[in-house]
Amino acid sequence: MSLSDDQLRRLARLARIALQPGESAALTGRLNRVLAMVEEMRRVDTAGIEPMAHAQDLVQPLREDSVTETDHRERYQAVAPAVEEGLYLVPKVIE
Repeated sequence: MSLSDDQLRRLARLARIALQPGESAALTGRLNRVLAMVEEMRRVDTAGIEPMAHAQDLVQPLREDSVTETDHRERYQAVAPAVEEGLYLVPKVIE
């Protein structure tokens, strides 16, 4: 599969990329090389190969989910200008 100039201009417009007239040929060549590589990868026989989430089969060590800091909410809200039921009150800015 290769891109035509019309397809390239359409892609540039959809991507909101300003494409200068002189850039068209070079960009078409680069994109066509990428598309050729995709086509080459599609030709590889992957029958019987299980999909992987990562290139290496590693296990992420997890730590115990426990609280490590104490609750400072009362101390922080003691210096706040206005608090109600544990919530900070702020002035209304939108009518």
